[in-house]
Amino acid sequence: MKNILILYTGGTIGMVPTENGYSPRAGYFRGALEALPELRHPRLPHWDFLETDPILDSSNIAVEEWNKIGAVIAANYERYDGFVVMHGTDTMAYTASALSFMLENLGKPVVLTGSQIPLCEIRSDGRDNLITSLLIAADERVHEVCLYFGGKLLRGNRATKYSADGMMAFASPNYPALAEAGIAIRYLDSALLPRPGGKLRLQRLENIPIGVLKVFPGIQFELFESIMTETLRGIVLETFGAGNIPAGHGALLPIIEKAFRNGTVVTVCSQCPQGTVSLGAYEVSGALKRAGAISGHDLTTEAAVAKLYYLFSRGLTRDQIKASMELDLRGELTVHG
Repeated sequence: MKNILILYTGGTIGMVPTENGYSPRAGYFRGALEALPELRHPRLPHWDFLETDPILDSSNIAVEEWNKIGAVIAANYERYDGFVVMHGTDTMAYTASALSFMLENLGKPVVLTGSQIPLCEIRSDGRDNLITSLLIAADERVHEVCLYFGGKLLRGNRATKYSADGMMAFASPNYPALAEAGIAIRYLDSALLPRPGGKLRLQRLENIPIGVLKVFPGIQFELFESIMTETLRGIVLETFGAGNIPAGHGALLPIIEKAFRNGTVVTVCSQCPQGTVSLGAYEVSGALKRAGAISGHDLTTEAAVAKLYYLFSRGLTRDQIKASMELDLRGELTVHG
């Protein structure tokens, strides 16, 4: 009998209706789980339950909460065979990405899941998401941080929220699903990370000043120059296509050069969900590279942000961080050529 720890952080799955809309209520979710007869089925692993304090809407989960979740997993790592983290959908992909970097040498499954409809409602998708996540967390084939939702198991740092109201709320545009749950759970073994060597190590994250800037037609880059100070350590630049930017009367490149001189790591990602950044493929993207920016390849914005937090928290130099941003550390990106 495998032992699984369910960690409830908040989110829609455990919310209850109030006069101000759905809201999390401390202590409610455990009773709701214990009332489900399915969770006592003999084919399910044994599970224990832990609730964070406070429980939060996922829009309020950030670096401090990532550290708390990582610490719970690390402290209980030897006691359990796997972990299921119940989490709100809005920032679930950010948390999954962060944990994938924080949990170095992870050799057990950590599965994030939740629901679009609260468990208290008759049509909740939370039951299947939770039950299937428990089965996956008890499977020895998985050695990474994953996200399970709507019948698909995705690599955590490849996932991005795709729909605000669809039952399949997440997509993995640049990497195949690790498993699909139909009549049976069918794993794509070639897509799974191998079991690592060494003991688990938790890298806590520091709340480093990091920004995200999305390019759009007509953007006035001058308005953003004031944020490019020495305190800004990293920035993710969401560009068009394969890394292209509008000319903007030549305003952006001096700003990027200023950021580079200040020690800021500028990572270029694409606004296109599918595909990769290729700096230099077009003249307008080559200028970014010459100004000191680096390619995020096919990183999601969520993974790029989490990776910057992780690398800066390790105390690496800027050159080491720039080099590592373009390397595949946890299966988060594809390096071509």
